[in-house]
Amino acid sequence: VQLQASGGGLAQAGGSLRLSCAASGRTFRTYTMGWFRQAPGKEREFVACISGNGVTYYADSVKGRFTISRDNAKNTVYLQMNSLKSEDTAVYYCAASGLWLRTTSDDYDYWGQGTLVTVSS
Repeated sequence: VQLQASGGGLAQAGGSLRLSCAASGRTFRTYTMGWFRQAPGKEREFVACISGNGVTYYADSVKGRFTISRDNAKNTVYLQMNSLKSEDTAVYYCAASGLWLRTTSDDYDYWGQGTLVTVSS
């Protein structure tokens, strides 16, 4: 599985961005897809994940502001980010796991290249 993330950029605090992650391969629907992020000087952290049939799970820090979704017909997962805060500034990575609804990066087998999100206050 190859993953290509896009959609990052500069946003103002309170604004919105939508990230996309396009996946190759015919087995996309069998993978849990996750988003992680890494801020400068910090460890990579879990943001959200979605199972193949659409069950979702979020980190407390983004719950109610971010929405993860997927389109299995297009082999794409999305992360809609609303009410952005300066602390959301990070490189965002999409990842694929063969396990169900995992929140630990070690459980993810495939990773995209990352897309930078910068939120100005």
